[in-house]
Amino acid sequence: MSTALGRPDARAAVTFLGTDRIEVLRFQEGDIVRYATLGMSAHPMTDPTAMLADPVKGPRAELVLSVRAGLAETDKVLRPLAVLGASPQVEGVVVAPGASLDVGEPLWPGAPFSSVLVAEPGGLVEDLELGEPMDPVRFLPLLPMTPNEAAWKRVHGAQALQERWLTSGTDLRDPARRSVPLD
Repeated sequence: MSTALGRPDARAAVTFLGTDRIEVLRFQEGDIVRYATLGMSAHPMTDPTAMLADPVKGPRAELVLSVRAGLAETDKVLRPLAVLGASPQVEGVVVAPGASLDVGEPLWPGAPFSSVLVAEPGGLVEDLELGEPMDPVRFLPLLPMTPNEAAWKRVHGAQALQERWLTSGTDLRDPARRSVPLD
């Protein structure tokens, strides 16, 4: 992660009852601030329907959120991002591309977003290979969604929402952006 993002300029740690510590690192490059979880990949994610959790094999991931600096109090996203990073341990979910994650409150003060779309990895931070038999750590980008976008995505799917954003030229890094037209 440090190869792709550089050195973090801030970090915060959150521990939830019954879970391992999740850190959120902050990286700034020009007018872009990136927040990345650290600790989510300590254990493989387990399918909640599985009879037994494999302590070694299974998908591993960390989350990366990128926003434009100085347009909102985005540093307040640290706790909500840690909550999302702890969700595999707390809720027994497997976080994968196309999934929606919701924190139930604005991601930062005044944010028009309370949920994110998990995007495909590999663009910004390459997978981190671990020794066999462990799966690599995937760095999953998070794309903030307005409540209307999240509802539209539930009906039409992640790919359709991403196409809407692309067609409309939506700046997904704008921390104060409005919903894409969905009619």
